[in-house]
Amino acid sequence: MAWRSTATSTSDPAKEPGVEVAYYNPKKKSEASDASDAEEEQILKVVNVEFNIPLNTKKHRTDKFEITESDREEPQLVLRRGQPFDITVEFNRPFVDETDDIKLYFLLGKRPNRRSGTYVSLKLHDEDLPKQWGAKPIKNNGNYLTVTVYTPPDMIVGKWNFQFSSMKREGLLKKYMYNGDDDVYILFNPWCPDDQVFLNDPALLEEYILNESGKIYSGTWNNIRPKPWNFGQFEDFMLDCCFYLLEQSGMVEKRMNNPVLVARKISSIVNAQDNNGVLVGNWSGDYSGGTSPLAWGGSVKILEEYWRTKKSVSFGQCWVFSGVVTSICRCLGIPVRSVTNFASAHDTDASLTIDNYWSWDNQPLEEYNNDSIWNFHVWNDVWMARPDLPEGCNGWQAIDATPQETSEGLYCAGPCSLNAIKDGLVDLPYDARFMFAEVNADRVHWIYGKDGRYQKQFQQNTIGRCISTKAPSSKATRWSDREDITHVYKYREGTLMERTAVWHAASTDENTKNLYNQKDNDVFMDMIDSDNVLIGDPVKVTFKIKNNSDKVRNVDVMVTAKVVAYTGVPGTQVKQLKDSVSLQPGQESYLYLNIKPTDYLDKLVDMAMMRMHALARVVETNQVYCEVDDFRLKKPDIIITAPESVVVGEEFIVRAEFKNPLLKPLTRGEFTVEGPGLQKPLKIICRESIASGEVVKVSSDKLTAKKPGERVLIVTFDSLELSDLADDADILVKPA
Repeated sequence: MAWRSTATSTSDPAKEPGVEVAYYNPKKKSEASDASDAEEEQILKVVNVEFNIPLNTKKHRTDKFEITESDREEPQLVLRRGQPFDITVEFNRPFVDETDDIKLYFLLGKRPNRRSGTYVSLKLHDEDLPKQWGAKPIKNNGNYLTVTVYTPPDMIVGKWNFQFSSMKREGLLKKYMYNGDDDVYILFNPWCPDDQVFLNDPALLEEYILNESGKIYSGTWNNIRPKPWNFGQFEDFMLDCCFYLLEQSGMVEKRMNNPVLVARKISSIVNAQDNNGVLVGNWSGDYSGGTSPLAWGGSVKILEEYWRTKKSVSFGQCWVFSGVVTSICRCLGIPVRSVTNFASAHDTDASLTIDNYWSWDNQPLEEYNNDSIWNFHVWNDVWMARPDLPEGCNGWQAIDATPQETSEGLYCAGPCSLNAIKDGLVDLPYDARFMFAEVNADRVHWIYGKDGRYQKQFQQNTIGRCISTKAPSSKATRWSDREDITHVYKYREGTLMERTAVWHAASTDENTKNLYNQKDNDVFMDMIDSDNVLIGDPVKVTFKIKNNSDKVRNVDVMVTAKVVAYTGVPGTQVKQLKDSVSLQPGQESYLYLNIKPTDYLDKLVDMAMMRMHALARVVETNQVYCEVDDFRLKKPDIIITAPESVVVGEEFIVRAEFKNPLLKPLTRGEFTVEGPGLQKPLKIICRESIASGEVVKVSSDKLTAKKPGERVLIVTFDSLELSDLADDADILVKPA
C-alpha cells in the first residue's frame, strides 16, 4: 500500500470533527492513560522521538552550535531550511500502515496558524518532496520508524515546536497527541541553491558563516589597523538570544522567511535607539556607568549580558555594532562580513556632497558644518538575492546598525545592493542615497574670504578609500589578511565609469550639478604628514609648494594641527604654522610643522588621532588650496605568549605584555582574554598603575580548550589613559 500524503495546516492540530483528542508526554511519568488494558494494546502511541542530532547537525553544518553537543543533558537539534533530515520514532508497538494514521506537526510562536505559515501538519508520503514540506518513511523496523522530513527553502526561520499524533483509521475515534516539549531550530541555508541566501562558494561560507573570529579594521586610510574580534556565534545562548531579539522588536513571524527583512530588522535591533536594542551608542568620551567601546574584544560578553538582563548594554560605537551584527547574522545563517570604509562621509542633507566651511584664519565655521567625514566607519555586507529589485542587484548588500539617520522612522540602514551603490542608483531601497554618499560623495571646501565672498575647492577622490574586510580563509595575523573591496563599491576614482555614477546619482539635484565647474590652477600644493608614528614620538608635517607658472607667485600658508575624534569632530588645537612664500617661475619650496610629544600627548582623545588642516592662497590669482588629512598615532602591540597547540581538556596559560609609551602612568588597567572554543571573556586586573616606560606583564589563570580545531585567542587592554590595544594568537586544539 502506498503512503498517502497531504500537508495541511489548521489553527488546532488536534481539532477534527468526531475525534477525541488525548495529549500526553511520556517524559512525564505522572501522566497516565484512561484507556483499558485491551485498548492500550491496540493504540499506537509514541514512546520517544530520536532526532539523530549528531548525524543531522553534521549534514546541516550546525554541529558547531554548543547546544547540539551530545555530552549536554538535553542536546537540541539545529537545522537549515530546504535540506531534509531524519528522525526515528519509537512506538509502543509496530507501526502498521494499513490501520494506523500518524501526523507530524511543526508549530511556531504563541499563536500558530495556517495563514501565517506558522502551523504545519504532515502525513507520510512515499515520494521525495524537495522544496516543500513533506515526510517520507524510509525504514520500518519493529517498534521503530525512521522518517525523512523535508522543509521548504523559503520557510520561516525560528524555534519550532515539534509534535506527533497517532490514531487508528477504524474503530476507536481517538487521537493521541505526543508533545515531548521538543524544539527544533531552523535557520537560513546558504548551502541550499533554492534559498535566497545561497552562496555558491564553500571557501566563502567557511569564512562568512562558520568562522567564529575575525578582524575589524580601523585607523585612517593610510594607517590601517586590524582589531581581532570574537564573534562567538555558536555559544550556547546565542540562538535563543537572536530569536528573542527579533521577537521583541515586533517582527512578525510570517516575515521571518525573508532575509531582506530580517537583515533590515537586525540593523535596527543592534542599536538601542529603538526597540530596546542591544547596544547604547556613546561618542562622548565619558563611559562611566558602562564599558568603553574600545575595551570590547568580541560580541559574546555583550550578547550574553543582554540575554541575561534583557536590557541594553553600555556602550558601543560603529565597530562594536558591526561585530554584533556579524555574530547575529552568522548565527542565523546569513552570510555576512564586517566592512570598514575609510574617509567615510555622513551626508546629512542628501546632497551627495560633503560641504565644509572655513574662515580665512583656518577655523571651521561650525554653524554651517552639518556634514562630516569619519576617519573610518564600520558596517556590514550580507549576501542574498534581491527579487524586490531590478536585475543585477543580487549578491552583497550593505546594512548599518550604527544609529546615524532614521529610515522609515527607525535608526537602521539597508540592505542596499552594492551594485546599486556602485552605479549610482540612489533611488532603490533601502537607503541607497545615504550609502552612496558614504563611499562616493564629493567634498567641497567653502573658504570665506576677506572680501566677504566664498571660494570653493572641489575634491573628487577623498571619500571612500581602502574599503576593507578580512580576507576569507586567511591564516595571517596582521596585514596580509586584509582584503580591499573598494572596487566592489565604486569604480576606480577619476575614471569615466566612476564619474558617470556620481553624475547619475547627483542628476536629480540642480545645486549639486552646478558645483562641477572648476578652473585650472598654476601653483601645485601638497601636504605630507608622517606615517606610522608611534604614540609618544615626534610628528613632522611637510607642506610642498611648486610654482608651475611663468610668473612670480606669492603664497600665504597656514597649517593647523588638532586632535580629532574618529567621527571627524575636531578637538583641541595642538600647534599652528603661518608663513608666506615667494616663488620664482618653476621654483618649489617646503615648509615644516614639527610637533613634540609634549605638544599633543595630554590632548589626545580615544583613538589617538590628529588632524592636519592646510589653507593656502595665491595672492596674484586668488587660487585657494584647502586640505584636511587625518592620521592615527600607532599604539604598542600586545605581545602574546601562548602554546601553538593544546589538547581538548588540557590546561594552559597565556601571557601578555606591552610597554607604556606615554609620559604618565596608566591607571585602572585591565586585560581581557577570550576566544571561541577556548575561553569565555576573562578579565585580568592590573592591581597597580603602570609607570611611564614600564613593560607590564600578566599571566592568565589556567585555561581549558573546549573544542578541537584552529582557534584564535584574543587579548585586549584598556585603561583610563591608554586603550584600544589588541592582538591575537593562533592555537591548534587537537582532539583528546
